[in-house]
Formats: sequence, structure tokens, C-alpha cells
Amino acid sequence: MTPLLAEFVGTTLVVLLGNGVVANVILSKTKGNGSGLIVIAVGWAMAVFVGVFTVASSSGAHLNPAVTVALAVAGKFAWSSVPGYIAAQMLGGMMGALLVWLVYRNHFEQTSDSDTKLAVFCTGPAIRSIGANLISEIVGTFVLVFGVLSIASPKFGLGALDALPVALLVMSIGVSLGGTTGYAINPARDLGPRLMHALLPIPGKRDSDWGYAFVPILGSLTGGVLAALLYDLSCA
Repeated sequence: MTPLLAEFVGTTLVVLLGNGVVANVILSKTKGNGSGLIVIAVGWAMAVFVGVFTVASSSGAHLNPAVTVALAVAGKFAWSSVPGYIAAQMLGGMMGALLVWLVYRNHFEQTSDSDTKLAVFCTGPAIRSIGANLISEIVGTFVLVFGVLSIASPKFGLGALDALPVALLVMSIGVSLGGTTGYAINPARDLGPRLMHALLPIPGKRDSDWGYAFVPILGSLTGGVLAALLYDLSCA
């Protein structure tokens, strides 16, 4: 695969399996209904595991605009390649969300709560406080990116990692820091599916909460850049 196709495919897999586990846990009449946060955290970790090992050799498996920007800030990735990677990741996020909707379409119809339907696609705060929500996303993404930079080979970026350490890092963030905002820690994982929520013919859906949409984007990018800057200082 070309790097851009790999980023599209990898991000599609991450969102398909990650948002898929959310759908399985919270939508009505699914086999996994009500199984809770731990199942979601493990499901998201395994989603990242699959995405990383599938495309690492082709693109480095960034699968996250915050990671792409952070690697560029750290001098491990060319700035000229950043826009293409982010575009591929966003399209992958949209495709993954579309596939989740297709798989769980009957369960969306059986679910009456519009907030639950939105939560399958994108994150939202347990307590809405923009400042606190931003801090949660900044801290979560900082942990992700600093961990990635600390164990990734300079030659390949994320692609040099075994997929398992990345998955364990995501699971740790989920169970420890995910209770406040749902730990987007990835703009493509949140904005792409949020767009699909707005576009898809989902019965009984609510608005897509665009007033909150900037939080997972700004928080994730800020956390990633801060992690890259600290990493540079620690290596100086």
C-alpha cells in the first residue's frame, strides 16, 4: 500500500473496531449491551493494535493527526507530508463510522435515546466544562504521544513499534483517564465520525454537538505538540 492508502485503511480499522465496541456496549439489544467501560477500553486498545500492525510497514501507522503533527514537531516526519496524512486519516475515520452504522443499523433503530446514538460516533463530556474537558484531552494525548515517542524508532516512527505496546498504552489511558471526556485523543477518531453522524439517515438522532467538537481537536493537537516539545528537551 502507498502511505496515504495505508493511513486511510488503518484509521478505518481503528474506528470500525473502536466505535464498534462502543456500539456493542451501549446500543439496545446487542449481545454486549451494558458490559461497561472496561470492555470499551479493551476494545479500543485492540482496535489500535489491529490498525498499527496492519499498516505499520507501509505508512508508519500514525492513524491520528495529533501523532502526525507531533512527529513533525519532533523532527521525525516531514511537514510536507502532514496534510496528506491528516486527510487520509479523516477519510478513514468517516469510513470506519459508516461501517459501524451499517453493522449496527438495526440496533440504532431499536435505541430510543438520541444521546446514546451520538456517543457511538464521537466523544462527549461526563460533566460539560470546556476548560476541564480541554485539560482532560490534553493530558490524555500527551501521555499517548510521549509514550509513543519514547519507544518508537526514529527511522520509522510508529511503524517500528510492536503493535502491542501501543495497544497497552491506549488501554491504560482509557481505564485511567477516560472517565471525563471519553478520551478521544485523536481528532480523526472524533471529527470524522461526528461528520458521519450529521450526514447519515439515523432515525431519532439529535444534533451532532458541534459546540463541543473543537475540544477533542484542540486538546489532542495541543497535547501532542507539548509531548513532542518535552521529548525534544529530554533528548537534548
